[in-house]
Amino acid sequence: MDTEQKYSISQWEEPERIYADLKKLTSQPIYEISEEEHKRVLEHFDTKCAGSKRIATEAKNFIPGGVQHNLAFNYPFPIAMAKAEGAYMYDVDGNEYIDFLQAGGPTILGSNYPAVREEVKKLLDECGPVTGLLHEAELLLAKEINKHMPSVEMFRMLGSGTEAVMASLRIARIATGKKRIIKVGGAYHGWSDQMVYGLKIPGTRQFLESHGIPGSGYRLTDEVRPNDLKMLERMLKINRLKGGTAAVIVEPVGAESGTRPISFDYNKKALELAHKYGALFIFDEVVTGFRLGLGGAQGYFGVTPDLTVFGKVIAGGYPAAGGVGGLKKYAGLMAAGVATGKHRAYVGGTLAANPLSSLAGYLTIKEIEKTNACVKAGQAGDRLTAGLKKLVEKYNLPYVVYNQGSIVHLECTGAMSFDYSSFCLLKSVLGVLKNKPMVMERKVAMEHMGAAYMANGIVTLAGSRLYTSLADTDEVIDEALRRFEKVFATVVKTDKGLVK
Repeated sequence: MDTEQKYSISQWEEPERIYADLKKLTSQPIYEISEEEHKRVLEHFDTKCAGSKRIATEAKNFIPGGVQHNLAFNYPFPIAMAKAEGAYMYDVDGNEYIDFLQAGGPTILGSNYPAVREEVKKLLDECGPVTGLLHEAELLLAKEINKHMPSVEMFRMLGSGTEAVMASLRIARIATGKKRIIKVGGAYHGWSDQMVYGLKIPGTRQFLESHGIPGSGYRLTDEVRPNDLKMLERMLKINRLKGGTAAVIVEPVGAESGTRPISFDYNKKALELAHKYGALFIFDEVVTGFRLGLGGAQGYFGVTPDLTVFGKVIAGGYPAAGGVGGLKKYAGLMAAGVATGKHRAYVGGTLAANPLSSLAGYLTIKEIEKTNACVKAGQAGDRLTAGLKKLVEKYNLPYVVYNQGSIVHLECTGAMSFDYSSFCLLKSVLGVLKNKPMVMERKVAMEHMGAAYMANGIVTLAGSRLYTSLADTDEVIDEALRRFEKVFATVVKTDKGLVK
């Protein structure tokens, strides 16, 4: 790794301590806000968020589940936002929130960054958001990505990270002539049929989220235990008897954006194993690309993947954020339009690479470089993590806090900290069935904690992950810690969360 401070991670923490702490967390009862505090939180939402409640109630009549976005915090009901600026968001009732969701990660400059917004306004006045034809911003973005990530010799912009993963797997199958895909348990690579497998909790295979997907959809997808190179190689060997592996796809800081952290050398060794068995190695940098640093996780770990998947930052917080790139011999296998031969991967998207998103992505990367945003966001993440650890110690809580730069993890219930990975299908099924009640109890407790954070003006991702940005000054972080302390001060030990 280049030792100069170019990345948001100041020092990589090997995962042994984290996994030991997570195991300790899930081996004892849940610590969550008291029943009295929970009632106060619900009262806050009813009285202080009446406008949001009205909108959310009506939305249930027209929107499945009453909300469009998976990242929206839904308990006790979704909060409707009216304004986002820098480190803050404001709801329709005028309540202020410190924004550690940052739209799920893309707005590393902070929300609605002025320098990007003003240039996008000019584009809208002159060109409009979409033409369906070539725009120079597409080229500017592709060149800017290649400037910072040399392995991305060619880049194709798409509509989302899900689409980009789909394209990368098609490319891998064409390039290798093989069909099977290996992913890491718990990792999220979008919601295509073949990737909704082993989501959130390793070893769950198709038993957690794969409703509505025929078995053939994930028949060629395999799952291995996080941070386990031996299991990865064994799966690669087994797959040689099944026609071979086309690709190994990973999230470079660990599954579910680092919820399952990895050893520093894991990616390099996983790449070596993939190539040893004739598979391509795909880096899913949807979260880490231009958040860890301008060189992405591949620059930080010193790895040259065959293909890289992008999303989030790639459009600077504007829509149609997705794309796939890599070495020319692989990325060049995508069809530019209608596929005319069997050796091209068909990809498309009417609004993909629209002028608005392409220009916003290009300008965002330029601003990240100009402001050193990744490093500064990482420093904010370090400050937030250190402060949370002190609060956890002060209130004698079993919570687990760690970060990978600007990606901060706050595990209060351990709802996703279980692992049922096994080559034996029966063991996986029995593990899921036995522990499902406990996991659900911990999930409910996680919702209660997330609601308490929200009631105190802190927006998180599912109550367990926080993204910091350039906008998070020391003052913002210190204020956030004061708000977290108000929540932690009300936490009590319960009799819930263990197998009965």
